[in-house]
Parts: sequence; structure tokens; C-alpha cells
Amino acid sequence: MNMRLPTIAAALATLFAGGCVTSGLGTASSRTGDVHANFQWKSSDDHSGTMSATFASGETYAGSFFQITKDTRVDTLAPLWVGWRSGYRGWRYWGPEPDSAFLTEYSGRVVANLEGPGSQHMRCRFHLVHPANGMAGGGQGMCQLPSGQSIDANFPKA
Repeated sequence: MNMRLPTIAAALATLFAGGCVTSGLGTASSRTGDVHANFQWKSSDDHSGTMSATFASGETYAGSFFQITKDTRVDTLAPLWVGWRSGYRGWRYWGPEPDSAFLTEYSGRVVANLEGPGSQHMRCRFHLVHPANGMAGGGQGMCQLPSGQSIDANFPKA
């Protein structure tokens, strides 16, 4: 019996530690229906993780996502601006550097900056259905491709 108790305790600790990581899928398409992508995401903690989008053409974009909360620090969001020209217009508060206006506008949402072929970037913003559950609670939103075209994304509850 002495040998089994540590083994059971180790198994339970592994199960609970692994329970914090969630993953899921999503889909996206343009309003005209000519662009389609499949998303995969995996959380690394309660408010961030990695995400990839694979298009019907075979192109893949991948990078980090962040859920913006009242506790988010501006300096942790620096990866969101990589690959976008300074002063790039098109999305409100998405300037060359993160600022407090961005945190106020996006609080409770998820944002991502995904890098693809030729170091091009696709930026995304999602509204969560159940923000307390993060991406696992499901959501919807949009991504802007390097061409400026947008695709609408949907993430079912994981």
C-alpha cells in the first residue's frame, strides 16, 4: 500500500496540472465566401496561448493570443504590434505601441497577431461568449489579412 499512495498522488497532480490547459478549434471565412480558414488554439495560462490559422490555399499563420482583462499590463502585449507598420490605420486603438486606450477598449476580449508566409501578419480580435472561461467559452470576431481583407471567425465552446 505504501507504494501506491505516492503513485496515485502523482497521477492526480498531473491530472490537475494538465486540466488548466485547454484547446479548441474555430473556422473563418470572408463575407464573399472566397477565403476560408481553420483555426486551432491552445491556452498556456488563464489569459494567453498560441493560435494558428490554416487557409484553404495551404498558407498557415501562427502566433500568440491574449485575453485582455482589467489586470493586463500594456508591456505584455508588445507581440501584438510586430509586423504592422507604425501608424497603420484600420483598427481603432491598434496604433504602433500599446496604450491604456487599447486596454479600455478591448477589455474582456481576445486579440492575436499571427505571422504567416514571408513574415506577413494577420491580426485578430474576438468577443468571448463567456469571458470567465476564456477561449474555452467560445466566441466570435474577425481577422484582418495582410491585404486588408477581413474574415469573420467563429469559435465554438471547447
